[in-house]
Amino acid sequence: MTTRTVTLAAPDGYDFRRTVGVLCCGRSDPTTRLGRANLWKAVRTPDGPGTVHIGHREGTLSVAAWGDGAGWLLDRADALTGLRDDPAGFLPLARQDPVVAVLADAMPGIRLARTERVFEELLRAVLAQKVTTVEATRSYAGLVRRFGDPAPGPVDLLVPPAARTVAAAPYWAFHPLGIERRRADTLRRLGTVADRLERTVDGPPAEACRLMMTLPGVGPWTAAEVSAVAFGDPDAVSVGDYHVPHQVAYALAGEPRGTDARMLELLAPFRGHRARVVRLITHGSIREPRRAPRAPIRSFARF
Repeated sequence: MTTRTVTLAAPDGYDFRRTVGVLCCGRSDPTTRLGRANLWKAVRTPDGPGTVHIGHREGTLSVAAWGDGAGWLLDRADALTGLRDDPAGFLPLARQDPVVAVLADAMPGIRLARTERVFEELLRAVLAQKVTTVEATRSYAGLVRRFGDPAPGPVDLLVPPAARTVAAAPYWAFHPLGIERRRADTLRRLGTVADRLERTVDGPPAEACRLMMTLPGVGPWTAAEVSAVAFGDPDAVSVGDYHVPHQVAYALAGEPRGTDARMLELLAPFRGHRARVVRLITHGSIREPRRAPRAPIRSFARF
């Protein structure tokens, strides 16, 4: 085990739980355990599997890591917890809109976490394509349990699957996990180019998104979802999302339904920080009025 302590520059203005909450893929995520003031996460780093524990106490983060990837995780603990995120310039933009101003004042401590693991975020994003959140998190948990490896350290976690393992798996191995052939084939193709994708973390998110969208099965929504978490991209907007255009339209214009075009129009004054606005709206629990029953929970495993 190796350790590190990170001192917070503004301890009273940091929201640990809301910042790192994006790192957990549902309550059944086998790679992550999230508490009010602590995080356990298993990661397949460039140096090998590793587990990191981060505890938030009295203006500091105490970090401990295990496994071959321990050094990599320690070096990037501040990125993982959003401390490399720079929200400078957002507050003046937030003041231009009364709703965003209230949300920004109510939740000033949210930062954008950055994992720097593109393939792992692609796994989550691809599995969330065209299905409900419940279906996506269930499939992700099944995928990790089927193809992941035991994580180092004192906690019973699993490391996400290696790209080569996903690339080599036959389609039929995905079907019992509730993953139909289209998404399974996308994951398998992405596994073959994962090394190329991981190298994009040192460049601008826009370039990485352009590269991702050249790959079959990866569109603007998937690229934005990955960019928001793998890169901590403050301007990522998930065009094509089922709920977000309605949430934005309702929050910023009082309109019960919205389109992607309307969402982009309303977010235009916040360019450069549009992901922050969406995150605030989401955490502010602003929901558009429901006009239809919830979508049924399906399972491709039974088809």
